[in-house]
Amino acid sequence: MPHAIISPSVLASDFGQLTAECKRMIKNGADWLHMDVMDGHFVPNITMGAPILTCVKKGVPDIFMDCHMMVAQPEKWVDDIAAAGGALYCFHLEATSDPLALIDVIHGKKMKAGVAISPDTPSSAITDQVANAADMLLVMTVYPGRGGQKFLDRCLPKVADLRARFPEKDIEVDGGVGPSTIDACAHAGSNVIVAGTAIFNAPDPEQVITLLKATVNTAQAHAAAQRAQQ
Repeated sequence: MPHAIISPSVLASDFGQLTAECKRMIKNGADWLHMDVMDGHFVPNITMGAPILTCVKKGVPDIFMDCHMMVAQPEKWVDDIAAAGGALYCFHLEATSDPLALIDVIHGKKMKAGVAISPDTPSSAITDQVANAADMLLVMTVYPGRGGQKFLDRCLPKVADLRARFPEKDIEVDGGVGPSTIDACAHAGSNVIVAGTAIFNAPDPEQVITLLKATVNTAQAHAAAQRAQQ
C-alpha cells in the first residue's frame, strides 16, 4: 500500500530565505520538498535551476528534493540536477519523444524518475511500459507554470485511472491542493501530495501536513481493504 508523502512546493516559499524555509517544512513534518524548475520555454515562467538546488542541498544535507522539471528539453538537465543533489527527477511526458530512454538516464544518475502529465494530456498517454519503468507518476491539477491557480477537479479521473492500473505506484498531484481538496485527491488515489500556499502560508504548517497525511493514509488503507475483498 503506498503511504502518504507530503512535498511542500517551494514556489510558495520566501525565496530570500529558501534554505530556512525548507528546514521549517521538514521540522513541521514534510517528507520531500517540491522544487519547481521552469525554463521559460516549456512554461512561460522562470524560477530556479541547479545552482540554487546546490545551495539548498548544502544548507539542508538530508533534504529529498522532488525536482519537477517544467523544461522543454528534460534530457539536457539530468546531469546538472543530479550533481546538485536532486533525489527525484520528474519530467513532462509532453516534453520528450523518448520517455523510456530518459528514465534510464535518470536512473543511471542514481535518481528516482517521475513522469508528469499536464491537465490536457490523458492518462492513457502514460503507457504501461513507461509507468512500470518510472518510480512516480504526476498528474497536474493546474496548468504548469505558476502557483496559486484554482484546483481542476476534472483531472481527478486521471488519478483514479492510474491508481487502478498501478495499485502500488507513487502517484502525485500538484496544483491547488490543500485541506479543501485533499479528500477528493486522496480518494481518487493520489498518495504524494504537493501543496504550496496551503502549507507555507498556514498559521500552523504542522497541522496542515498532519491532516494531509492522515487523509491520504486513511484513503489508501480503505482502498487496500477493498482490493483484498475482491
